[in-house]
Amino acid sequence: MTVPLRTRVLLVDDHAVVRSGLRMVLDSEPDIEVVAEAGDGAEAVALALRSDVDLVVLDVSMPRMTGLQAVAELHRRRPAMRLLILSMHDNEQYFFEALKAGASGYVLKAAANRELIEAIRAAMRGEPFIYPAALAALLRDHIERASRGEEPPANPLSPREQQVVKLIAEGHSADEIAQVLCISPKTVERHRGNILDKLGMRNRVQLTRYAIRAGLVEP
Repeated sequence: MTVPLRTRVLLVDDHAVVRSGLRMVLDSEPDIEVVAEAGDGAEAVALALRSDVDLVVLDVSMPRMTGLQAVAELHRRRPAMRLLILSMHDNEQYFFEALKAGASGYVLKAAANRELIEAIRAAMRGEPFIYPAALAALLRDHIERASRGEEPPANPLSPREQQVVKLIAEGHSADEIAQVLCISPKTVERHRGNILDKLGMRNRVQLTRYAIRAGLVEP
């Protein structure tokens, strides 16, 4: 992929104030231009697929579709598009999930003013980026886990099932979930039953607690 003279960025965060601040930082650079904004993952996917953007910056925790879910969908449908996760969570699980989903890097919001520009340029060069302060800690933790024969726990749910859990936890009905995901209400109910079986749960309250622990929704 040839690096463009000016990287066209789609900025995605459910807080308009955050987007405004980041936009000011990015637009001050001669080689970066924010050409579009979105307030959640679902809007981001739709906008990215119909817009001429080179790179998408996505917050982790958003309504309807998380940043990780949006990254996975965009990576599947537009493999050449560069994707960066922006997060307030200094968390190993989120970092590895981001890379697994297809993100080029992971930037902490606390350091975004300093590191997001660097991350964008690295991603456009085809290089991975992770915030420097966490790299040593992540590697140390990974080595310690490996020495004990441990592996990061696998998520028992498919990407589609995670989408359904998120929307259930946000209070959407089966009909509303069907509309968002472009599937039938019967398919939603089938997913819900499979999810409850896999997780050993019985109701929406338990699913909501799971969604919070898994980082699919904010408490």
